Amino acid sequence: MGRRSDHSRAELRAMIISEGQKQLSEVGYARFSAREVAKRVGYSIGTIYNVFGTHDALMLAINGQTLEHWRAHLEAKLAHAKEDRLRVAVEAYFEFAILYRNAWAAIYDFRLPENVDAPADYAGKVADITQLIVKEIATTLPQGRRDEAEALARSLLASVHGHCVFTLNGTFKILSETNPLAAALSRVSEAIAPR
Repeated sequence: MGRRSDHSRAELRAMIISEGQKQLSEVGYARFSAREVAKRVGYSIGTIYNVFGTHDALMLAINGQTLEHWRAHLEAKLAHAKEDRLRVAVEAYFEFAILYRNAWAAIYDFRLPENVDAPADYAGKVADITQLIVKEIATTLPQGRRDEAEALARSLLASVHGHCVFTLNGTFKILSETNPLAAALSRVSEAIAPR
């Protein structure tokens, strides 16, 4: 069944991650199947576990690629922003979550066991996105509050994330919120407003 000699380990890794992300985007994390990914790339499930070791490592690799795409999306949007860059960042957050709903949600749906920390390279990808937001918040805050940027970024990311989740799962519709993006932007503006 397998074409073990057709591809190098690095090529296999890239193929599996790419196909895994496609499948994840189509069906979401709850219906994701490593066996289906193996079938799509023409290798056995054993080959996937030979390359990645565990299902957790496979998911970290796939979600890691999603994080890279997300960072690139944010950077591209911010590269064209002249003013109100924090607004652009929040809009880009919403846009990415909506465009890549299943892949984005899988970042949060997948969890490592409680006693296992994410590998440094994966944590670094999360930090890269967070630091983009920290930078935008720091430049928006008055000089005397710039030391608050890190903590504020975490809180604002949580708020914007919650607004995205409620948008995608229909909760805001039930709550009669007609403009979740505007609501998220209002919360951000309130948090960074001069005191």
